[in-house]
Amino acid sequence: MSQSGVSVSPECVSTFNELKLGKGTIKYIIYKLSDNNKEVVVEETSSDADWEVFRQKLVNAKSKDKRGNEGVGPRYAVYDFEYELSSGEGKRSKITFIAWSPDNAGIQAKMVYASSKESLKRSLNGIAAELQANDSDDIEHGEVLKHVSRGAR
Repeated sequence: MSQSGVSVSPECVSTFNELKLGKGTIKYIIYKLSDNNKEVVVEETSSDADWEVFRQKLVNAKSKDKRGNEGVGPRYAVYDFEYELSSGEGKRSKITFIAWSPDNAGIQAKMVYASSKESLKRSLNGIAAELQANDSDDIEHGEVLKHVSRGAR
């Protein structure tokens, strides 16, 4: 359980393990807090490798505040990010954890997501890279590629 009292659904771990085994059926997982803010749950999985489709799902994520007003919402995501080595030695893949917390999201949502992040990350064994994203530019393919491929030749 996290500092915020939020627990991680067992489905979060089992779905991550499915992605990690790399059978090609899952390319990314988007996680969210349950409606009562008590548990991290799987919102969506996909086998679609189109980065822009994934990116738009994060950018357009919504959440509700205590009064039920809907607004821009934070999310967690795991993406099996593939890239070519600049040396021409082939492809690499890194399972990348993304904490998406847009600057214009509600304060309460951002606080709960920030205090629950470590709990989810500890539950997901095998994350190779992590990215904190607060602006849509932070999750442009080129920016993520720079971050994920650091040290790769």
